[in-house]
Amino acid sequence: MKLVRYGKEGAEKPGILDTEGNIRDLSGTIDDITPDVLSPESLDQLRAIDPEILPIVSGTPRLGCPVGGIRKIPCIGRNYAEHAAEMGTELPKEPTLFIKATSAISGPYDPLIAPKGHTELDWEVELACVMGTDALYIAEKDAPNHVAGYVLMNDVSERVFQRKRGGNTTKGKSCDTFGPIGPWLVTADEVPDPQNLRLWTEVNGVRYQDGNTKDMIFSMMYIVSYLSQFMTLQAGDVVSTGSPHGSGGGLKPPVFLKEGDIIELGIDGLGSQRHEVIAWNAA
Repeated sequence: MKLVRYGKEGAEKPGILDTEGNIRDLSGTIDDITPDVLSPESLDQLRAIDPEILPIVSGTPRLGCPVGGIRKIPCIGRNYAEHAAEMGTELPKEPTLFIKATSAISGPYDPLIAPKGHTELDWEVELACVMGTDALYIAEKDAPNHVAGYVLMNDVSERVFQRKRGGNTTKGKSCDTFGPIGPWLVTADEVPDPQNLRLWTEVNGVRYQDGNTKDMIFSMMYIVSYLSQFMTLQAGDVVSTGSPHGSGGGLKPPVFLKEGDIIELGIDGLGSQRHEVIAWNAA
């Protein structure tokens, strides 16, 4: 299934895509796509519904993040060898964790707001999983049982905030709109191998990232198991797994986003995003 949330920000309704890619309204069945809807039992109930009997949503409504009520967004840095090299860092011996604030969440086609004082605004296309059930101290082999599905995320970064303003990575990762997610939540049964997905980024029509999740240092399921040794991964949590080479800060010379730029990114089977970069005081 491909689940979506559509409508004005803060008032999104639940939907499901039919075989033609049309949005069908799920609001007569569930109130929203929230963590309690992501359990295997709840997803099976939705899977049993024929989308063709649901009302079709007309026009092209705004799409929001496909999951509401996200509690946390654990993210892994430097998880592709070439990306670690271009950023001038050593390969990690264990997954490198930071947390992105949930206030950074935005929709897949919403504007990307350049924060006040930005100078090094960067992009990172990433595969993320959405937890369907809570996980604590789980083995890697059991991790798939806890994953509801997969989403595309842009781990937007401000590199000066991240590296030169004190503290740790989170500061440069959590500005408003720095976490576009979607367009869809694709349930795990439709992604047989999350370690073989092509992912890409273009800025103003120029392709900068073109990688594959098979090149991850730590696999998706290893990361889920690993993180569960330190915290409970809760239903609805979004776990992002790092970005391939080609981020703006790693290019020679570096290329950073500026107001007016158009950034597009995608992952095979998970859809694509498109954002216009706007100034913070134009939002």
